[in-house]
Amino acid sequence: MSTGPWDSALEKLRSWESSWAAICATMTENPWESGILPRRFVELVGVALNAACTNLNPEGTRRHIRAALAAGATRDEILMILKMASVMAIHSCSLGAPILIEEAAAAGVKPAKKADGPTPACDRMRAAGQWNVAWDPFFELDPQWTDEFMATGVAIYASKTFTAKEVELLSIAFDASYTHMYAPGTRRHIRSALAAGASVEEIMEVLKLCVVQGVQACNLGVPILAEELARAGRTDD
Repeated sequence: MSTGPWDSALEKLRSWESSWAAICATMTENPWESGILPRRFVELVGVALNAACTNLNPEGTRRHIRAALAAGATRDEILMILKMASVMAIHSCSLGAPILIEEAAAAGVKPAKKADGPTPACDRMRAAGQWNVAWDPFFELDPQWTDEFMATGVAIYASKTFTAKEVELLSIAFDASYTHMYAPGTRRHIRSALAAGASVEEIMEVLKLCVVQGVQACNLGVPILAEELARAGRTDD
């Protein structure tokens, strides 16, 4: 039976609070047992949620990489997820660049004029209808760097490692994750996932996977609590 997002902390939790541990384990293991998403993809979402630059959980990343490989995932699939987990940091600019433009204008501070230069990656994305207007503010502030970033992203998504539907489902996981909660991206990727053929149930499974990763609090804290109780010579039974 799958232990879902849990590590060995679950056994200690069962010894302390067997009733709650059983209820929680049933809930958290549901996405692994429902069969709505293939086990391989469930584990890949687990890799995404733990390796995301907003989370960086080494134990969870290792656990889900191991399980994903056992379920048939390839090196290229896992590597693409790690690349996606890296470039999601662009939301710092999606959030901050518009605020910077507004506050600079309010303060009467003008940005230095940027030297004109080619932006081929951005131009290609605009021509293909893939440009997101949320990127306009940081393109305005630094078009050359923005083009470098977009070239990095395009190189990832041009690989065809995943289907369009899988890419959108993974993107939902990154944006809806409890360590990120980026609403504009979550909506955009849900819309795109539906357009790519994802069902409501598949998208809901991804959201459930985001939620059940919350037990990383127990994976982290239960062993520490056990160690500190032992150090203090206490059992609290």
